[in-house]
Amino acid sequence: MDKNLFLLMRVGKMKKLIFHNINDFELAHIFECGQCFRWKKEEDASYTGVTKFGVMNVSKKDKDVFICGEFVKNGSFTNDEEYVMSCVREYFDLDTDYLAIKSVLKKGDMNMKNAIKFGYGIRILNQDAWEMLISYIISAANNIPRISKTIENISMAYGQKIDFNGKDYYLFPTSEELSKATVEDLRQLNLGFRDKYVYHAAVLVESGKIDLEQIMNMDYRSAKRELMKIDGVGEKVADCILLFSMKKREAFPVDTWIKKVMEQLYDESRNLKKISKFAEEKFGQYGGIAQQYLFYYMREVG
Repeated sequence: MDKNLFLLMRVGKMKKLIFHNINDFELAHIFECGQCFRWKKEEDASYTGVTKFGVMNVSKKDKDVFICGEFVKNGSFTNDEEYVMSCVREYFDLDTDYLAIKSVLKKGDMNMKNAIKFGYGIRILNQDAWEMLISYIISAANNIPRISKTIENISMAYGQKIDFNGKDYYLFPTSEELSKATVEDLRQLNLGFRDKYVYHAAVLVESGKIDLEQIMNMDYRSAKRELMKIDGVGEKVADCILLFSMKKREAFPVDTWIKKVMEQLYDESRNLKKISKFAEEKFGQYGGIAQQYLFYYMREVG
């Protein structure tokens, strides 16, 4: 991608950045393709979201992307320009050549070509592994509005408050902060049957019995096996965590929409093992990116 990045303004703690001439970056495609739960569209068509390093508002005009926010480092507000720029580039995966990836995926595949044409601006966000673990445990047998509301409830109850543009936002709590909650406390936040899974995951991570950074450094299959040792983490949840926070781009989460894709577009059965094998053989190291194009296309069009 174009390396031009300029710091436009600094007002107190707030940073405003502009990225020039960015390809393969569309706000609705990125924030509404099912990979994140804490980004909301504003009246001006920009999006505001909470990440592990603060609150950001993102807007776009032509090929220029504008980002402003309140950023934190180790729990405190920061004016470290290098840190802010590094976080933004990493979070939005700006150093990955999606044009090259799309060229590989759509070669000889009209279904993928159509899906990519529809969701051409998708990028995989590099989100926080701890937050994704809890978020996707919550996602089991759930819908996106309720998932988002539950995550917001948890963050308001246990996370750090940040004022941004006159509104209060809350960071997702650390494992230390969340481990102080009891199952009964979590039940009050409308987690349903997932309350005990969230509680046990928090205890495991905070005690060090589950080391997410260590898992992140494993190969895909080993990492998936480790994650599935956690109560509430099945095949799909593990693949979502691996894809959206651990850079395992071969991970191919299979849900109802992907089963529909396989059946309608690729004449494959809805059997999980067969779908996983098909995706591995067809999409290889870019399976997760292919999954996002197909998921977004089928949910919006199919």
